[in-house]
Amino acid sequence: MRMLINVRIPHEPFNAYVRDGSIAELIPRVLGEIKPEAAYFTEQDGARGAVLIVNVEEPSQIPTLAEPWFLLFNADCEFRIVMGAEDLKKAGLERIGAKWK
Repeated sequence: MRMLINVRIPHEPFNAYVRDGSIAELIPRVLGEIKPEAAYFTEQDGARGAVLIVNVEEPSQIPTLAEPWFLLFNADCEFRIVMGAEDLKKAGLERIGAKWK
């Protein structure tokens, strides 16, 4: 199933990695391990952030997705199951709506 990972990255140690040049190796290394379907980098509450879409087969994969951000960047991660339009179509909202009138 698809999962959205919202990553909030504090200024340190990220700034130190930018200054010493190691960020050019670290971000590709993390993304290579996680293998996101999509990855976007943005600002979140005045700090750096990333929004990733990954495919998760089972809950035991979550530490593999989160720990690189925790250990390398002291980041916070939020996980949300997400659906595409086709998934929403399969949800049977008409049936659910009729049941809960």
